[in-house]
Amino acid sequence: MTKACQRAATWLFVGLVLCSAPLAAREVQSHGLIFEKWLRDTFFGGYEPKGYTQKWDIPASANRNHGGIPVNPKAAKHGSPVGLGDAVRQFEIEEPFLLIVGFWEQVMPTKKSWVNVQAAEVKPEVWRTLWGKITKADLERLIAVIKDKSLSLEETRAQAQVIKLQEPFASAIMELNPKIDKSQRRLQCSLSFDAFFDHLAPKAERGKLEKPQVFGVPLPASFTSTPRVITPEE
Repeated sequence: MTKACQRAATWLFVGLVLCSAPLAAREVQSHGLIFEKWLRDTFFGGYEPKGYTQKWDIPASANRNHGGIPVNPKAAKHGSPVGLGDAVRQFEIEEPFLLIVGFWEQVMPTKKSWVNVQAAEVKPEVWRTLWGKITKADLERLIAVIKDKSLSLEETRAQAQVIKLQEPFASAIMELNPKIDKSQRRLQCSLSFDAFFDHLAPKAERGKLEKPQVFGVPLPASFTSTPRVITPEE
C-alpha cells in the first residue's frame, strides 16, 4: 500500500471513529486527532497507529530524529488541564518519552487557533514525582469503587470524590478524573495547565505565542472546530 493510500485509510478510520462517537465527544476529539495526524506526518514518517489500545501513540521505533523515545501527543484548551488518558496506563510509564502538547483557543464559533505548543522530554523519575505517594494498588482500589455496579451513579461519584480527597491521593500533583455516567465507569488522569509547565516544561513560555512551533516547524494557523458542549452526563 502506498503512503497516499495509507493516509487516506487513516483519515477514513478517524472519520468512522468520530462518526460513531457522541456529538460532544466528536467535537473535543477532532482537534486532538488532527494535531496528532499533523505530528505523525510532519516528524514521524507518517507513522500510522495499529489501534487505540497500543501502549504509545507514536512508538520509539517511529521517532528517528527526536531522541528515539516514545511520543505522546495531546491537545488542550489554553489554560485548561492536559488530559492524559487512562490513569493506570499513565502510572505504569517507566521510560523517558516526549509529551507534545498543542494548546488552542476558540477564536470563532467554528474555528480554533493554536496559541502555544510544547514538546517536553519527560524523565521517568520526574514522572513518578507527579503521583506523590500513590501506588498501583491505590489506583485499583479507587477503580474497584468506580466499577461497582451495586452503587448508583450518584453514590459512585460521591464515594470516588471522598477517596480522592484522602491520602495518598491528596499528595499527588497528577489529577485523577473518575468518568462515571450511563455509558462508562473508568479512571482517567490529567495535569493542570500550571502543573504541566511547572514540572514538565519549567523554562517554556506558557502564554500565547505569535507563531507556535514544534521542532522549528510552525503549526497550522487554525482549524475548523466548534466549542465543546458539556452534557449533564459528562
